[in-house]
Amino acid sequence: MLYKFFRMEKLTVIKVGGKIVEEESTLKQLLERFSKIEGKKVLVHGGGRSATAIATKLGIESKMVDGRRITDAETLKVVTMVYAGLVNKNIVASLQALGLNALGLTGADLDYMRSDKRPVKEVDYGFVGDVKAVNASLLADLIGKGVVPVLAPLTHDGKGNMLNTNADTIAGEAAKALSRFFEVTLVYCFEKKGVLLDEQDDDSVIPEITRPTFEEYVQKGIIQGGMIPKLENSFAAINAGVSKVVITKADELGKDSGTVIR
Repeated sequence: MLYKFFRMEKLTVIKVGGKIVEEESTLKQLLERFSKIEGKKVLVHGGGRSATAIATKLGIESKMVDGRRITDAETLKVVTMVYAGLVNKNIVASLQALGLNALGLTGADLDYMRSDKRPVKEVDYGFVGDVKAVNASLLADLIGKGVVPVLAPLTHDGKGNMLNTNADTIAGEAAKALSRFFEVTLVYCFEKKGVLLDEQDDDSVIPEITRPTFEEYVQKGIIQGGMIPKLENSFAAINAGVSKVVITKADELGKDSGTVIR
């Protein structure tokens, strides 16, 4: 019954991170734009810079490998405090002030997202989770009641352990799972206006990318580096039932801009 009730409604899942959610002025602008997006919505946030800053104040060294945080036991305490507390609750309070009934969640809350601890291979990432299960019907029920979930980049293993989990992954897995109940658009906000033909030209946005054009751009070296896994995740979301994925700049949120992945 839940599936039939929700399936035709539109839902926008927006992931945003970096300094956008950690500086008061940019966060205020983002949330104002977010609040004006029509229909039902979910916000997924990061907070890595704040975690690094607070860890430094506490005398805890932040270790990164290829841009990914090594989460030892002490670092896990910091990211849990920062992501689930400081960043998440500031966002929730700000959305309440804008008239949205927001609810901050980690994967442990209501058991909505579980992960397995990443196995040790070339690198031991520590307490980092790879998502294995999403309670989409529970999230869909909350959203259907007018709640706006604000998802922190933390999951749990069902055995009492919190796990640091990439915010892009949280957004993608939530969007894929919720596509059973809604017509989902997944939006990744970052510092550029979209996927660019020329990294040196911020206005050279590629308006639409399909799997064949993606492979062509990779072969030509136009798309490279960290954008490749972001787009691979986008196509995985499309294949799992997400209607479309948009990669855009945070201050373009709500506008007909950016790169659409279909």
